[in-house]
Amino acid sequence: MKEYKAIALDIDGTLTNTKKEVTSRTKKAITRAQEEGKIIIVASGRPIAGIRGIEDTLELETKGGYILAFNGARIKDCKTGEIIYQNVMPREIVPVLYNEAKEHQVSIITYEGDDVICGCNHDSYVDIEAKINKIKVRDIENFDQYITFDVNKCLMTGEPEKLAILEKEMQQKYGDQLSIYRSEPYFLEFMPLNVDKANSLSHLLEILGLTKEELIAMGDGFNDLSMIQYAGLGVAMDNAQDIVKEHADLITKSNEEDGVAHIIEEYML
Repeated sequence: MKEYKAIALDIDGTLTNTKKEVTSRTKKAITRAQEEGKIIIVASGRPIAGIRGIEDTLELETKGGYILAFNGARIKDCKTGEIIYQNVMPREIVPVLYNEAKEHQVSIITYEGDDVICGCNHDSYVDIEAKINKIKVRDIENFDQYITFDVNKCLMTGEPEKLAILEKEMQQKYGDQLSIYRSEPYFLEFMPLNVDKANSLSHLLEILGLTKEELIAMGDGFNDLSMIQYAGLGVAMDNAQDIVKEHADLITKSNEEDGVAHIIEEYML
């Protein structure tokens, strides 16, 4: 059997169950992999602040591991705390996206420290994002003037049917400046150009001296598709979006059935 030396794990719908918990079986499998020298990579659309709980649960600071936050726009070495890679959006595009959000009557958010910054049309999906990351929301007037700092990601939220249409429109307008895709049916991500989980994993693997053939990638959402297609073994959860399943090398059990533990036990230990 081919030896896999690293595994990249999405969080929501993959590493955690519907209660947003890492089960004891999954934690045990990851601990065993760490003890055998395997590299654990948490790859998520979440900000760094929203991944701290997972980082602590998996003991990445002491046992080692990496976090790809903002779909890979920022990579953190957990053992040293160092940001080893970062990509930011063009500063001038933020006011443009803010105006688009207002025109289409959807929410737009970004992140500052441990806060979600909401620019307009604060809806229930903004609260879902804050709850997932266990951080608070700050509603800001004049969002376009307030954002004077580097931004790794903006997120528009809204009804899935509306965002499906808006996704195509935004890609047509700004696809030459930004990476634009949905991570969930109600989350439309705006990232620096050429930022996705696959591209960031390629940077990390180069640093680690590994090849993509030595990597397993697991996920369930639209934003996991690139890394699942990239990795030597791309795995879709049974609860994954249909398009993710179509492009995966194999489909494992759901996040309610310890799908991550199943793959680690069968292919890494």
